[in-house]
Amino acid sequence: MPTVPEWIEQYATVVGPEPDDVIREMDEYAEREGFPTVGPAVGGWLSVLARMVDAERVFEFGSGYGYSAYWFARALPTDGEIVLTEIDADELDLAREYLDRGDFGATIQYEHGDALDIVETYDGPFDVVLIDNEKTRYREAFKAVREKIAPGGIVAADNAIAGGSIDADAVRELLVGERENAGRASEGIAEFVRAVHGDPRFSASLLPVGEGVVVATRIE
Repeated sequence: MPTVPEWIEQYATVVGPEPDDVIREMDEYAEREGFPTVGPAVGGWLSVLARMVDAERVFEFGSGYGYSAYWFARALPTDGEIVLTEIDADELDLAREYLDRGDFGATIQYEHGDALDIVETYDGPFDVVLIDNEKTRYREAFKAVREKIAPGGIVAADNAIAGGSIDADAVRELLVGERENAGRASEGIAEFVRAVHGDPRFSASLLPVGEGVVVATRIE
């Protein structure tokens, strides 16, 4: 299965924003527990993307123990807001512990439950949205939030190339019409890409770091 070459991951990590001690500790936790995160290369990109659009509000579909949220929070102004969503209460508690130690002033909302239900309780606009929940529900997540993304705002979706049972070859073949079906996770990624690509309000591309990130900006 194709994956992003390790040397690109290392290069992107070195070029990107410097991790702080909390991020290093979170990376150690991920390594020790085998917990999947976006990693420092993608984390750095998330911070940069947030700064590029002067983000004030961020929403995450699936936050785990707060790894990506921590990278986002470093880029937000003191009056900014980030909404974490997580179905696992223990992970959300751990996220709170890590983010409470961060040197930033943004307001952080911790929401326990299904992100697709939670997003309905929030009004837009959001400047950045991260989709990193169940791969079979990526398209559903995009459709639930696309009206709430500010013009010029960004939606980023992790695991576009790899992660779990995702087969990058199968995703590509589904998208170009070379096959009709694949595993559920691969089909979920392909369905999401079709939804974004088919929406004239968004323009998307693939960021080949980490396990692959689809990044789309709202152009109207």
